[in-house]
Amino acid sequence: MPDDPPLRAADPDDFRRSLAFALTFDGRRQFKTSGEMMAQITAEHLARHLEMSGYVIMKRPPGPGHKTPG
Repeated sequence: MPDDPPLRAADPDDFRRSLAFALTFDGRRQFKTSGEMMAQITAEHLARHLEMSGYVIMKRPPGPGHKTPG
């Protein structure tokens, strides 16, 4: 792990969108019973609760871009 880039605090909006996506999709398939609006509401609620409870969500910086051949 010494070559891992340092972690930084995740953007709260990015975290909420990630939660909403996880509540809406299973991999690439969309859940049949999950509505997008309900997933967003649930993600907002979960993120707010975690923030009020003192949790800090960390995220790695983006990796290097792909090199173009040639």
